[in-house]
Amino acid sequence: MPRYALCWLEYRPCDDRAYKDAVVDRIRTLWIQPGEDVVGFEIRDALSRLFHHVPGEGSTGDAGTLYVGTSDQAPVADRIPAGELEKLGDEGFLLKEVRERKGGSSLVLTSKTRRGLVYGVFYLVSMLQRGIPLEGISLHEEPAFPLRIINHWDNLDGTIERGYAGKSIFFHRNKVVKGLHRIRDYARLLASVGINGVVLNNVNVRNKALRLITEEYLPSVRRIADVFRDYGIRVYLSVNFMSPVYVGGLPSADPFDPSVKKWWAEVVARIYEYVPDFGGFLVKADSEFNPGPHSYGRSQADGANLLAEALAPHGGLLIWRAFVYNIQDWRDRKTDRARAAYDIFSPLDGRFADNVLLQIKNGPMDFQVREPVSPLFGGMERTNQMVEFQITQEYTGQQIDLCYLVPMWKEVLEFDTHARGEGSTVRRVVDGSLFGRPHGGCAGVANVGSDYNWTGHWLAQANLYGYGRLTWNPDLSPEEIAREWCLRTLTRDGEAVERLVDILLASWPVYEKYTTPLGLGWMVNPGHHYGPSPEGYEYSFWGTYHRADNRAIGVDRSSRGTGFTTQYRSPWRELYDDPATCPEELILFFHRLPYTYTLKDGRTLIQYYYDSHFEGAEEVKRLREEWLKLRKHVSPRVFREVLERFDRQVKNAVEWRDVINTYFYRKTGIPDEEGRTLY
Repeated sequence: MPRYALCWLEYRPCDDRAYKDAVVDRIRTLWIQPGEDVVGFEIRDALSRLFHHVPGEGSTGDAGTLYVGTSDQAPVADRIPAGELEKLGDEGFLLKEVRERKGGSSLVLTSKTRRGLVYGVFYLVSMLQRGIPLEGISLHEEPAFPLRIINHWDNLDGTIERGYAGKSIFFHRNKVVKGLHRIRDYARLLASVGINGVVLNNVNVRNKALRLITEEYLPSVRRIADVFRDYGIRVYLSVNFMSPVYVGGLPSADPFDPSVKKWWAEVVARIYEYVPDFGGFLVKADSEFNPGPHSYGRSQADGANLLAEALAPHGGLLIWRAFVYNIQDWRDRKTDRARAAYDIFSPLDGRFADNVLLQIKNGPMDFQVREPVSPLFGGMERTNQMVEFQITQEYTGQQIDLCYLVPMWKEVLEFDTHARGEGSTVRRVVDGSLFGRPHGGCAGVANVGSDYNWTGHWLAQANLYGYGRLTWNPDLSPEEIAREWCLRTLTRDGEAVERLVDILLASWPVYEKYTTPLGLGWMVNPGHHYGPSPEGYEYSFWGTYHRADNRAIGVDRSSRGTGFTTQYRSPWRELYDDPATCPEELILFFHRLPYTYTLKDGRTLIQYYYDSHFEGAEEVKRLREEWLKLRKHVSPRVFREVLERFDRQVKNAVEWRDVINTYFYRKTGIPDEEGRTLY
């Protein structure tokens, strides 16, 4: 029995005889560029397992050949016009049917680089899995974002911060794992959806992880990097800003100290000796007890540029998280954590080195089920920016509750900042095109662990898959991505696929309904963040307050309150500032309102909350019933284990419903108009 699933690379044999015959006829012979063993293995493996087909080898010029090679190879250049090849970017690929001189046609898959070949081969495999005809194909694909990175929050002891799918696949008992077979299959999974970078370790760099940049661990880091390199993926490391003190024994980590600069330069040079294509560093500083440049009276730009200077001669990047805020006294009503990133970073625009990227969370708080898009994306025109999404479901069900997050991420990328007029979307900010920046991209906090299915919940694989596909091509719809994943992973039955897609698309709105709708957020159990606790963080120092009393709820973030709305460009500044024009799905993020406030549909705020939680709990039961109809269309193991998760989700939704509704009933004394049970 295999030790783990291969997700969308399982390659179930094709049961469509006509399609199988067409593929076998079209790929009778295979020519693979010499030395490209990885792409050769991947296409041969897929053809063998999908169609039980072993094509011939060589370049005969006969019809029915698939040519796979970079654009400088003669079999490619002889068949594709130079003008088409010149349009290829470094990671793009071209898949095209061509006419042979002897008559008939062949297929050419080409790119400028071997990385592009890897992406192209996996795209072809995806087409074969989904039964897409190859006749007349002429496809040119380029990734939308330069960087498409996965951030792992793995610790060297094997635990994973905010991990819900087992232990780390990289580390065990403060060592890199011995066997690399699972890491290789992970590299295959990531490359198959277009990922080009992986941060191996947790941004909270502590204990033995501090020494990943030393000779003690670099030989092991090299082993992992060698595996990922085969699939076009660069390795990055999270580092602690205080490493010169903690690791190097220096008295200071001051960015302006020459000895600190020298220490970092030597450390970086040593890393590149082991990993010549090392991607760079990810840093969390001056945040949640991680020290940073503020400790020395220096700015965030000063701190970032220190490490960027060390990386620059080697072509490395410094990714600096913008998740910086001060802890606060809950009695303080003037400080607003939502303002922090903009207040700290926007005055520094233009002061970061060209190889620095700010990694900005999609919302101003912390991966809640609904937040506005961070205003920082529209506020820094002279700084490279990345958007950070959380694939792991810290606040969205922890891979117990189903929550397909691709629709949320799509909304973020399409949000128009109006930084340079209409059409100034977050997508254009982070791909670098809006402000003409040299670097940009997306980062996703991984949801992967050592569980058999990688993600705890089988259907949570769709979030990992969807993150990769969306960051390669953000023009895809969440529905298209969900359908791709279902076809490749669970079943080819058309009716079953559509039922699965409907379940996935419904899951985020349903989760939002029974937790914290209207942008309220939080209300989770402190620490582990699963399940309801209406005042769990209300008297803490984290700045995550709703300030409910017996009359009203919410923080006034308008221009009359904390002023957070003023960080946005017009027209958002004005729209968010007025409850009458604020999008209602965010109204409790921006405004403090009485429970009797009337929403656009005529319901009071508190009645909406009652209704939403009752409806959400019932809709989870409906999703479970829809899953029961799929028993004959998915494997018994998948069916059984997903059903177990739905059973747990039903209980969790009921708990949320009863706790939140009872909390507001006791707080206000206002009954449910429908007379449903409140406790």
